[in-house]
Formats: sequence, structure tokens, C-alpha cells
Amino acid sequence: MADQGYYVEFQQLGSLVRVTAIDPASGREAVIQGPASAGEAALGRLAVQKLEYLLRKTSEK
Repeated sequence: MADQGYYVEFQQLGSLVRVTAIDPASGREAVIQGPASAGEAALGRLAVQKLEYLLRKTSEK
């Protein structure tokens, strides 16, 4: 699944889902974990938001 040019990967770990969002241009990754009941859309959105935060934080330096 790709979102705004980012790759988003989901891994089911029991009742949890580990979500990794990757920026292909920089190779930067953001990882979150959440309950499987939250749904892929919400967890994917959160992972992308975290990635965008990390990219902004890095560009400010």
C-alpha cells in the first residue's frame, strides 16, 4: 500500500499490528504498533503522520 508516495507495510502480531511507513526518497522509516481492531486506515494514517513529523524534524536541522 502506498500513500502520498510513501510505502506502508502492515504486519499482524497476534492482536497487534505493526505498521511501517517508508519514504522512498530518503529511506527514512517510522514504525508504530496498535490494536488490530483500530483498522488499517487509521493505523496507516498514524504511521504516515509520524513519518512526516520525522521528515520535518530532520529538515529543520
